[in-house]
Amino acid sequence: VRKWTKEAVDSWAWQLVEFLPSEIKKRYQLLDLPQAIIQAHYPDNHRIAEEARERLAFDELFLLQLGLLARKQNWQEGQPGNAFNINRELLQRFLGYLPFTLTRAQQRVLNEVLVDLKQPKAMSRLLQGEVGSGKTIIATLALLIACDNGYQGALMAPTEVLAEQHFDNICNYLAKASSESSSPLPASQNKLHCYAGILSQPITVALLIGSISENEKEDLHNKLRQGEIDIVIGTHAIIQEEVKFNKLGLAVIDEQHRFGVLQRSALRQKGFNPHMLVMTATPIPRTMALTIYGDLDLSIIDELPPGRRLAEAKWLDPEGREKAYSFIHHQINKGKQAFIIYPLIEESEVVEARAATTEYQRLSKEVFPDLKLGLLHGRMPATDKEQLMRRFRNGEFAILVSTSVVEVGIDVPNANVILIEGADRFGLSQLHQFRGRVGRDKEQGYCLLISDKLSREMESRPETGKKTEDEWKHRLELLEEIQDGFKLAEEDLKLRGPGEFFGTQQSGLPELKVASITNVQLLETARREATIFFRNNPDAAKDRTSPLGEKLTRIWQGHIEWS
Repeated sequence: VRKWTKEAVDSWAWQLVEFLPSEIKKRYQLLDLPQAIIQAHYPDNHRIAEEARERLAFDELFLLQLGLLARKQNWQEGQPGNAFNINRELLQRFLGYLPFTLTRAQQRVLNEVLVDLKQPKAMSRLLQGEVGSGKTIIATLALLIACDNGYQGALMAPTEVLAEQHFDNICNYLAKASSESSSPLPASQNKLHCYAGILSQPITVALLIGSISENEKEDLHNKLRQGEIDIVIGTHAIIQEEVKFNKLGLAVIDEQHRFGVLQRSALRQKGFNPHMLVMTATPIPRTMALTIYGDLDLSIIDELPPGRRLAEAKWLDPEGREKAYSFIHHQINKGKQAFIIYPLIEESEVVEARAATTEYQRLSKEVFPDLKLGLLHGRMPATDKEQLMRRFRNGEFAILVSTSVVEVGIDVPNANVILIEGADRFGLSQLHQFRGRVGRDKEQGYCLLISDKLSREMESRPETGKKTEDEWKHRLELLEEIQDGFKLAEEDLKLRGPGEFFGTQQSGLPELKVASITNVQLLETARREATIFFRNNPDAAKDRTSPLGEKLTRIWQGHIEWS
């Protein structure tokens, strides 16, 4: 087989057409493509084998970035955007009514967003920030600018509970700055609010979710169509076919990885090329963000507000489980609430649900018989999950027993303990996300981690078990030492590699066969070169007659569409 392979490479490699621009090849002293292919398969020595791999890896990253830039151009320049006038005085006045000041990171990110909104091409920005870092106020200020310019704004969240949370928060901000609010009720008990005295005309805010009555939906649909609603906050109910906007100018999407390409595209199509702000609390390493979201400009709120503390992480042996239960009991006696998390045992919702259900029964009868517990798992209907999270947030349960479906971004300020069983099954980033579920008021939160698997391995296979234990202890030390989710995400990427870190979904990107997105230097070089080349040759991606255009089309077949 090796002989046949060599004959094939020798016969065909020299017929490969060079597609990389000569000036780039010369600048980085990259091998010619035929030579790189031959030396990658049958290298003369170790040094030239490395050079061959570098050339092929550069090609992959360069083509990836070019494709992402073409996707961004497609989105931004396919039709003109709406340039907003930025009323700085309005923003300063509004911020003056709030009980906090923006952090330096929030101010920097706000300026980046405002610069985008002033442009006659649509904003296409990803806003990353830790849980509690203050992304919602940035979104609120952007929505306020849209309203001030006579446009409507929309914020779409993946679940009703998250949508209600955003609705409550945004309404609270507006109420503080308003001379007159239309309703004294908590926002989510009244789906339509009106705030006077902030702009020259009142601002009307609506909550549009699937569980409201058909009459309410029809009323909101009519008001949106007539332009009587300025800001709508909701779930995928916003993108239903019957929802028509009068003049949508800004779309904000929260926890964007929860939405598919078609759902995001549907919201974009509701307006005349609206500005798009995408938010996530899931820390993604910078290299990965540049790769996956290369069609979006990146803003990071890398600073928590003063007084906000992350939960302390502590690893317990299985023998310490009773201690953990006692600690939870003690915290609940002080009026607090707790989460107990169970991992996905296999790639099966059935197994996941059964494991959580069994433990829920045991905990309810044997461990916490005096307390009210709730059970949340992936097999429950969406409406049941929503209702359960709502009841937990309202304090009806002392403890929520759950699988890993606990929502990112759900705010239960009264919960200050999270116990994670089977903690070895989760990556650092996911453990950090769980840690962010507790300690969301100014009191200290606690994150307790237990792994039965490690103990079993130590007993049955001491050598393997010791190695696994050392790796796990290293992970835990990182979790205890590093409170920055982005730094943890970088460490997680190093420990687990991009495939496991990112899961099986490659986010609709072409597969990388040689390059690794952990190679920061090569990725940034390829991105820089692709950006310069694309700026000087904006139609290169569309020219299918050139070697580069043909290669790009083949690799990105079906992918160059805004996501």
